[in-house]
Amino acid sequence: MEQKDIENLMDKFDKSSMKEFKITADDGTNLYFSKLEHPAVAAAPDAAPASATPSTDGTPAPVVAAGSKIKAPLVGIVYFAPSPEKPVFKKVGDHVKKGDVVCVIEAMKVINEVKSPVSGTITKKVAENGDMVEYDQPIFEIEED
Repeated sequence: MEQKDIENLMDKFDKSSMKEFKITADDGTNLYFSKLEHPAVAAAPDAAPASATPSTDGTPAPVVAAGSKIKAPLVGIVYFAPSPEKPVFKKVGDHVKKGDVVCVIEAMKVINEVKSPVSGTITKKVAENGDMVEYDQPIFEIEED
């Protein structure tokens, strides 16, 4: 399945009244879209509108709401360490600089780094390791410098 096909499906799903959509393509690609509210999202309403910053490497940039949350730039499985036997990228209480990798999201067997778009201190981890995250779902709360 090509990227433009996936983008087309995402666009049509966004415009539809469907709440969930799951498909397995002929090439083995599995897709799952959901508009359902997740407890982590419902428990932490946004204080301000989200803003996206462009990324230099062509991957989507994390979305930050008023400097308070690092959000998932795409749908996938979030991992907080590069591999199970290695330490986590960042944990609660750690200071991050703009551009530091805070976690990775696996989508369609591709690992995408999630970089902090701001400098600050991580105050809360909203998602858990191995969770399926939706686009724009908070992963970390961060207090900007």
